[in-house]
Amino acid sequence: MVPEHDLKTLVVVGQGYVGLPMALRAAQSGLEVFGLDTHEQTVRDLNAGRSHIDDVSDDELAAGLASGFQATTDPEVISRADVVLVCVPTPLSADGGPDLNAVERAAEVIGRHLRPGALAILESTTYPGTTEEVFTPLVTAGGLVVGEDVFIAFSPERIDPGNDTYGVRNTPKVVGGITPACTERAAAFYSRFVDTVVPAKGAREAEMSKLIENTFRHVNIALVNEMLRFSHELDIDLWNAIDCAETKPFGYMAFRPGPGVGGHCIPIDPSYLSHRVKARLGYSFRMVELAEEINTAAPLYVASRVRDALNDARKAVNGARVLLLGVTYKANISDRRESPADPLARRLAAWGADISYHDPFVPRWQPRGSEVELASVDDALAAAAEADITVLVQAHRQYDVARLAAEARLVLDTRSVLPDGAAVIRL
Repeated sequence: MVPEHDLKTLVVVGQGYVGLPMALRAAQSGLEVFGLDTHEQTVRDLNAGRSHIDDVSDDELAAGLASGFQATTDPEVISRADVVLVCVPTPLSADGGPDLNAVERAAEVIGRHLRPGALAILESTTYPGTTEEVFTPLVTAGGLVVGEDVFIAFSPERIDPGNDTYGVRNTPKVVGGITPACTERAAAFYSRFVDTVVPAKGAREAEMSKLIENTFRHVNIALVNEMLRFSHELDIDLWNAIDCAETKPFGYMAFRPGPGVGGHCIPIDPSYLSHRVKARLGYSFRMVELAEEINTAAPLYVASRVRDALNDARKAVNGARVLLLGVTYKANISDRRESPADPLARRLAAWGADISYHDPFVPRWQPRGSEVELASVDDALAAAAEADITVLVQAHRQYDVARLAAEARLVLDTRSVLPDGAAVIRL
């Protein structure tokens, strides 16, 4: 059995937005770190010093490689590990629950190679009970006893792509083990390279904490997205009203409307909990289902506002030149997972609009669910001056909002960042 203070080797399964930053931060603490991934090209690029994610620069990757990090496709490295972190995707399955195929495959591989005394931690977001009911049996299939021969815990990932303030080191890490000894081992491990570690009562509570965080955001974004509709009808500037409400120093947290939610966390994670409640308890988590309905409809509401704006300008949406600016799910990153730009583009295309786009992070774009790759323009301002209407979907820092407001023929601002102007319409 490896003593807590003698941890030397870490394997991080999955080298995406979560796994790679975790691996590099751990390498900085002096651990030998293997980044295990099934994609050979990703592994080749990482070992050559080429990062594939926004939050890790090539220089940061080079520093990690110099500190003891290396990428590999060989699962045999698990047999050398004192700790294994699992950071693999958990997308939604066809029935609305989490697709645990990647988690199950990782657990099976770990079970075949993990040595006694090692610590295995699941970080992939999922429903409460997954670590105990799915992950642990596969890891211990060879007969290892949890809390004695092997230590298993869950720690929810809290990576926020594009956040320049909070990273792995200074974002508190929640950990919950299958047994108290597992929690203690996991907390001691993370304390090597994370400033604040928060022990949970157990794995289920740690799993639940992640879903609480994102359900809270999902529901409150839905609240303001619904308020946006009737505020427009009542001639109320909702953004200004929110700014005023935010001056209250207690009992309020500001959320702002937009064209819809994106990324993995907000539109996906709350559905895990909703699915679990319905499957195990037989009733609905109505708050989440309503929030999902409202936020899913948000990009379609944007499309209707585009149609109305064109109509006011005595133009039909059919044949209109529509320019979309910013098609990622979040500003200043290249991640397009669940971006609201996709359903917005599909709806406008279905109405016959001639759509083009500009995004400094996305050189090529085929909206999810569409068979057509859209044309990218080189000069956003010049294109906005020619388009019948421009939609600012994502306010990347590269966009000069003052010039956009002045030079666009007509622009729908879904983020309330443009200055007032004759051509500016606020969502």
